[in-house]
Amino acid sequence: MASEDNPDATYTIVWGTVYAAGIIGALWVYGLLQERIMSQPYDGEMFPDSVFLVFCNRFFAIWFGLIMVNVKGEDWKLKAPVWRYMVVSLSNVLATTCQYEALKYVSFPVQMLGKSFKMMPVMLWGIVISSKQYKLKEWAVALGVTWGVTMFLLTGPIASPSGENDDTTSNSFKGLLLLLLFLALDGITSPMQEKLFKEYGLSKYNQILWVNLCSAIVSMITLLSTGSLMAALSFCKRHPPLLGDAVTLSVAQVSSQWFIYSQVKEFGAVVFAATMNVRQLFSIVTSYLEYGHYITALQVLSLFLVFGALFFKSYDGLTATPRETEPLVPKSGSVSPPEVKQSPEASSTFPKESRP
Repeated sequence: MASEDNPDATYTIVWGTVYAAGIIGALWVYGLLQERIMSQPYDGEMFPDSVFLVFCNRFFAIWFGLIMVNVKGEDWKLKAPVWRYMVVSLSNVLATTCQYEALKYVSFPVQMLGKSFKMMPVMLWGIVISSKQYKLKEWAVALGVTWGVTMFLLTGPIASPSGENDDTTSNSFKGLLLLLLFLALDGITSPMQEKLFKEYGLSKYNQILWVNLCSAIVSMITLLSTGSLMAALSFCKRHPPLLGDAVTLSVAQVSSQWFIYSQVKEFGAVVFAATMNVRQLFSIVTSYLEYGHYITALQVLSLFLVFGALFFKSYDGLTATPRETEPLVPKSGSVSPPEVKQSPEASSTFPKESRP
């Protein structure tokens, strides 16, 4: 058989499947638990503080960073001024908080589509901060996604089932404002991370360690200064399942980071983007089935437009010239997972779900 004649092909299939399944599975759990915690009551009481969830995420991510720095033999010491990490961490914490808070007002499918909507802001920030240039077809895909998301928002219900929605229209508007703020903050976080990575030559897990450590400090200061820490702990005491959900959420998020970074390193940013498209579609369908959201025919058509544009982008990337999809790390002839390089632009960027 072909796989017996070409061991590399077998390893490519096996590890490609492992990484893709790991990303989709981990982020599927992460998405379901986000919606469970922020939009579903615990014995009739809604969980009040999303910053506590952010802190839990970052706490587990710190340990992940420490372990991987030691496993990979990377330098754990600071290589950039602390204030540079803190700036990235502040936007990171604010973006994630807005992402969680939005689920009090709009459904998870709306939040998920909002992450696709960020394509245009990320491109604009890339031009401003990193002087990037984009092809016409990239702008066309971004426009198709933006138009599809806009249609989805305007042609059917978007409210969360959360108890926050006594006034559905008003609170849905609040949710959309939070999503816009999330998009703005998330859009600027990626270029800042990339700039930090390029200027100081940071290793992958060194940046994970220090950005998450600073993010944990920012979120803890926020909890203490607002008096929210005791309220969150008190809620956990009254509703123990919440703590289990928060821990599982954080473990899923950290697990997704490892799968994401591994896939990008070994198979490239294009394969990662295709995987994330599948993950988005799978998570949205699951949310509709699990939580019973209503969807109109026009919203279904909008989803076809959005994912049609996204899958076209993935297909275009997968059929690009070999130079655009060559491996990041050359093959060494060992039996370790196959190393397939990504494009130069993607190689210095840290994939974001990491903040799923």
